[in-house]
Amino acid sequence: MAVISETIKDMKGYKLHIVKTAKFKTNTIVWKMKTPLTSENVTKRALLPYVLQSSSKAYESTSKLRSYLDELYGANLYVDVSKKGEYQVISFSLEIANEKFLSDPEPLLKKGMELIAEILVNPLAENEAFDKDTVEKEKRTLKQRIQAVYDDKMRYSNFRLVQEMCEGEPYALHVNGEIDDIPRINERNLYEYYKQAFAEDEMDLYIIGDVNEDEVQSAAGELLQFEDRVPVNAGTHQAGSKEVKTVKDREDVKQGKLNIGYRTNVLYGDKDYYALQVFNGIFGGFSHSKLFLNVREKNSLAYYVASRLESHKGLMMVMSGIEFENFELAVKIIREQMEAMQAGDFTDQEVEQTKAVIENQMLETMDTARGMVEVLYHNVVSGQNVNLDDWLQGMSKTTKEEIADVAKKVQLDTVYFLTGLEADK
Repeated sequence: MAVISETIKDMKGYKLHIVKTAKFKTNTIVWKMKTPLTSENVTKRALLPYVLQSSSKAYESTSKLRSYLDELYGANLYVDVSKKGEYQVISFSLEIANEKFLSDPEPLLKKGMELIAEILVNPLAENEAFDKDTVEKEKRTLKQRIQAVYDDKMRYSNFRLVQEMCEGEPYALHVNGEIDDIPRINERNLYEYYKQAFAEDEMDLYIIGDVNEDEVQSAAGELLQFEDRVPVNAGTHQAGSKEVKTVKDREDVKQGKLNIGYRTNVLYGDKDYYALQVFNGIFGGFSHSKLFLNVREKNSLAYYVASRLESHKGLMMVMSGIEFENFELAVKIIREQMEAMQAGDFTDQEVEQTKAVIENQMLETMDTARGMVEVLYHNVVSGQNVNLDDWLQGMSKTTKEEIADVAKKVQLDTVYFLTGLEADK
């Protein structure tokens, strides 16, 4: 597979990443900013990008901003707030047609970059305060986003597992913040936080497409300049070894949600990270995995069951939906699958099949510009420099012994079960 060539330039207050590729008919601009998760700022930070994308000085209403996007041949603007390890990351993405494929020679990439800059540095604000109506409207929407997690029991049980497992660690905070914090946020203190974030965050601008690197660098330098900063490193807060914690919540639910958390003791970029990826694939990551075959297919215990990694925090979470009375048996069978992995009780065929699925998944991710950015951004979060070819080669060279060895590092931490009000009373 061809190496993705990423050119990284140091700009004033941020890094510019240019990925020149003729793969897409569009150009994609992604602005990312990260800072350590903190309880005092998590909710403001979850609100901020939505306030910024809803209006600006030049487009003082959402409808004006949207109609300008339509003028730019239907450009798409998205914002997102995510958690990567102990960091909270804000992303702004703009996908815009590449003018090379249009009869109109309008410089669309430059206009797209101007629009991102407008949203970031010229918000609708005066006298050190955002527009009050915009902030109030976005506060209501944020409240609904947080509430939606409580209403979706699959997401809620995963959130509760993390809360219990990472108690006292920043990672326990929900990416959208706390409902109780929302009333305390207003147009003034949010504006103050906006200034703080742009003064302190580690910031990265990605441009992906068939672009001229010099033109991109010159436009970025002209449009976006910030004070230099020394980004704050969140580190990783790992709890010491402790007794396995079992937590049961009772609610009016028809189906039990069993979520199990493990500490992998391996982070993105570590030498055994590749083996961890293959281990997770064989254990619970895919439809051919041990959890799926043994918990769901063979014993008909689960409606769904899967495991996933949080690579920047060193966690693995198993998520499953089961009947209330099957709790003990499901936990037992899941633990047996882990023991089998640690004993090297899996076949060469399982290893090869898993490697092939992981490689396909990675290549599919790289087929979209935003997927490319997500893969490249792992290096920023981890402070590592892993290129895609090294990643794929490292994964494909992983041996059966290395997979069993990495499995031995994985420690059971917390078992969380959301059960019914009347179950096993």
